[in-house]
Amino acid sequence: MLLVVAGLVAVGLVQVGAAASRRAAAQAAADASALAGAAGGRTAAEEAAEGNDAAVVGYDVVGADVVVEVARRGARATARARWEPVARR
Repeated sequence: MLLVVAGLVAVGLVQVGAAASRRAAAQAAADASALAGAAGGRTAAEEAAEGNDAAVVGYDVVGADVVVEVARRGARATARARWEPVARR
């Protein structure tokens, strides 16, 4: 009986770890897409998402910020970025 309970706990921990990994990968894709979108627009955001095995499901310009939502392998994440070019001297 104890072995069965330990096995169920192990399976649950694996599931939690897998879900956390999917969320982290989706967040990384959203971060990259938001940065690319701030610098190069929606097309750049979509290309960055595709490069991270994700898809842009939301793109919005809010003032000087770009907000991107991506979906990757069942997980969704949102990121915000702002492009502020450095003045050349």
